[in-house]
Amino acid sequence: MKALPHRSSNYFETVCCAGIGHDRKWRRLYPVPFRILNDAQKFGRWNWISYRYTDPAVDGRWESQKVVPESIAVGSAMRAAERSRLACALTRESVKDAEANGESLTLIKPMEVTFSWKRKDEGELENERRKHAELARQISMFDAEAKPLNPCPFEFFFKWKSEAGSTHNHTCDDWETSAAFYNRRRAHGEEGGLQSLKQTYEEEYLAKGMRFALGTHSRRETQWLMVGVLRVDDQTQTELGL
Repeated sequence: MKALPHRSSNYFETVCCAGIGHDRKWRRLYPVPFRILNDAQKFGRWNWISYRYTDPAVDGRWESQKVVPESIAVGSAMRAAERSRLACALTRESVKDAEANGESLTLIKPMEVTFSWKRKDEGELENERRKHAELARQISMFDAEAKPLNPCPFEFFFKWKSEAGSTHNHTCDDWETSAAFYNRRRAHGEEGGLQSLKQTYEEEYLAKGMRFALGTHSRRETQWLMVGVLRVDDQTQTELGL
């Protein structure tokens, strides 16, 4: 999963990524300057990747790894059955269950979902565009040409209920949700694109199987943020091999 890009004075933009290793353990990869990686390094959601890393100096969460960006190498894509097997094995009933396991990343299956959005203030959007454009100019002076990020004009939100019965409200920090909005806006117009996303999340994904990826804030470790929305098939314990 990739969270939305954030501006960085050292790396142009950074993306916090969460993934799963062959050992079924979480990895939090940061910082990843994804948009200025070489094309061959730009991994998809279900790609296996390899990379070098060091332990971060100021992040004590055991899943966190400080990535050496130039070392990233993209491997094969994970098979659909493998995606479900890994995702279901790491699904918890609640963040309390994740905390009890010492985890700061987790997947939770929602039982009810309401997807909504709010248009950003135009002044806020223009300020974001200006800052991203300035960063792009700076990086282009010293490295490969960088295009300014066009910030999404909407914030997205999920109100959802977990298997444990608790109700939650989260701002969606999933980069692929914003990318999906742009794709659907091109196909259906702005309102049509928003309604298409709403139907996908509230009906299609919920019926077929979905997970929310949640991770704790680096400085407020009791605060859980929504960093990904996954479409995965549910599997039984027999299918999981548990």
